[in-house]
Amino acid sequence: MNARRTVAPETLRLPPRAPETQLGSVSSEISAHLEKLIAVGDLAPGDRLPSERDLAAALGVSRASLREAMHELEAKHLLERRPGRGTTVLPAPERVQALYSQLSDAEHQLRDVAELRETIEPRLAELAALRATPAHLAELENLLREPLSGPRESLRLDLEFHLLLATASGNPLMSAVNTVVCSWTSATRLASHSTRYAREVSLLGHRAILEAVRAGDGPAARAAMTRHLADVAALTRDDIHRSENHDHP
Repeated sequence: MNARRTVAPETLRLPPRAPETQLGSVSSEISAHLEKLIAVGDLAPGDRLPSERDLAAALGVSRASLREAMHELEAKHLLERRPGRGTTVLPAPERVQALYSQLSDAEHQLRDVAELRETIEPRLAELAALRATPAHLAELENLLREPLSGPRESLRLDLEFHLLLATASGNPLMSAVNTVVCSWTSATRLASHSTRYAREVSLLGHRAILEAVRAGDGPAARAAMTRHLADVAALTRDDIHRSENHDHP
């Protein structure tokens, strides 16, 4: 696999840690940060990370903590490290790429994405309502204050919201699965951000989820996520139908 680019160390800096709480070990914080960058597309398949020394300096962490995070990301098949070649971001497994390259029916792909998300995300929202810390809530609230923008920026904020919510669930295994799901489904999810109306519907769904999480109401958070996913699936289906009608008048 040929690397597309070597990522500049300064683009990978960790966000400031909320002062009121510690969100786990340093290595876990590094791992979660890099997972998010991969899921939202800031780190793309084939990208090569800086050297261990440069990356540790950019992140402001020890090389021991960085190595531990790298081992975790390798175990999740998100990164590959080879002597003399450095560390590169891995693509989705070939079986997943082959599956989606063979799908000619957009409705079929939409169904698969919807079923995958419905299996994971309502439970994550429910757990987040029970386990979210004040720092998690502050991060989620700040994210929803971002102004509405174009489709791709809206998608990036959407992915960040769902990744932060997964982190707030307190289940690192489910959070890791959700990170992979985000990276696999981002192309399909873009369709639900194609119009301003769609972006407003998505934002309202996120606010309803956060309200339930802030209230510590697990069943309400689960229900809000289920409604949100149904709305997203409907918006995506509408966009697909508009595209088909445009292509075949």
